[in-house]
Amino acid sequence: MDPPEKRGKRWDATAPAAAAMAPDGGYAWFILLSCFFVFGLTFGVIKSFGVFFVEIQQYFETTAAGTSWITAITVATIHMAAPVSSALSARFSHRAVVISGGLICSAAVVFGALARSLTELYITVGFLNGFGCALTWTPTVTMLGLYFDRRRPVANALASAGECILTFSLTPLFQLLIDSFSWRGALLILGGLQLNLCVCGVLLRPLRAPTDARFIRKVKEEEESLQKGDLEETKVGFRLESELNVLEMSDQETVKVCVDETSSETGNSSTGPRRTQLRTRVQHYVDYTLITNGRFMVYSMFGVFAALGFFAPSLFLVPYARSQGLSEYQAAALLSISAVLDLFGRVFFGWVANLRLIQTVQQLTATVVLLGTVLLLCPLASTFPELVAFSAAHGLVYGATVAVHITVLPEVVGVERLGSALGFFMLIRSSGGLLGPPIAGFFIDKMENYGTGFLMSGVALIVSALFLLILHQMNRRSQETANDAALTEKRS
Repeated sequence: MDPPEKRGKRWDATAPAAAAMAPDGGYAWFILLSCFFVFGLTFGVIKSFGVFFVEIQQYFETTAAGTSWITAITVATIHMAAPVSSALSARFSHRAVVISGGLICSAAVVFGALARSLTELYITVGFLNGFGCALTWTPTVTMLGLYFDRRRPVANALASAGECILTFSLTPLFQLLIDSFSWRGALLILGGLQLNLCVCGVLLRPLRAPTDARFIRKVKEEEESLQKGDLEETKVGFRLESELNVLEMSDQETVKVCVDETSSETGNSSTGPRRTQLRTRVQHYVDYTLITNGRFMVYSMFGVFAALGFFAPSLFLVPYARSQGLSEYQAAALLSISAVLDLFGRVFFGWVANLRLIQTVQQLTATVVLLGTVLLLCPLASTFPELVAFSAAHGLVYGATVAVHITVLPEVVGVERLGSALGFFMLIRSSGGLLGPPIAGFFIDKMENYGTGFLMSGVALIVSALFLLILHQMNRRSQETANDAALTEKRS
């Protein structure tokens, strides 16, 4: 965040109308490039970590459940730390938070290479690496939203492609590094690779001051409307409003939040604007009043069970393939094939969702059921061609599911509560991401067959689809009630 004396030379990207000045080009493409590599060096690395699974399990002579906790802790930490990352970005700057996150990721993986027990890997590669990923991913996606407005859907699609493309590239690379330098040497090199997250952070520069006279006059009018509040309190409101704008809340609602915050601070300035800012932001991202929203809680339960089955397959695919007699590089190639089809699925089915041929909830239900079915069929595949077919089908349907599952959320709670709902949804879903791989590993250890991990994931996804069916029925009843009320009012 620029100091106050420089605000006249550079427009703060957190100003209320900054989103209206999104360039949708020029330097925005460098922001997109940064976000592309952040996706790849965070979630792409997590999806490629299955290559390390067998090596770590054999080295520490532990169970599949014990080894799977590494990925589970990483995924859960990313979800739970996302609101913290947003708050730190508003307090300091997006660039500083991303650079700090890159340093934490790199140091965590390097220290993980020196681990002498699984517990140390849980702390380093699991918790610390997950926290660093949260610090890099959330602010970068935030800046992408500030720099793109009209082209935002395309920008988000291209940025998320980094996860798929780097998964495709890193999986065979990690296998080569493990064969050449052991899993410890491969983690050291990965730690150096993740230093590039700091470079991504350096690219996140604030938006330049607009030169349009009408725009500047509009901003001055907004500042004059808050003239009774002191300067520091106004900055607090503007910073908070940025976080709401990034989550695509309506302009009217965000201005109302800022005015309410400024008014409450004026009454008691001794408490300090920073304390009020922090309390307001926490309440915004974790709005516990959403518990009373039945449709939101049903969708959150879908998120929990879906997360149980989302992350286990990518972790156990390589060990399962090797247990069927495939070579290390053939097993690693399966993840690369899945990543390519994942990319195609996200782009194609995201475009299909925009056509609105059917309701988004119905499309999501169909893809989740199909994904669960594919996972249930996985244990039938034993040869390399059969596993290639499974990997391609899984990647395609997984991409189709990821493309639409978040877009249902604003339809459930309304766009004015999207900010609170998104943060709360991620916190609830983190439990599924944390427990999914260990539960699958537990069944693998009991049955001594990696195929049971896919069966557990498939069952969890089928169960999650039941909650989507319940949500669809609730939506229908709500719509019928609204139509009846409108008809009654018209007759009266």
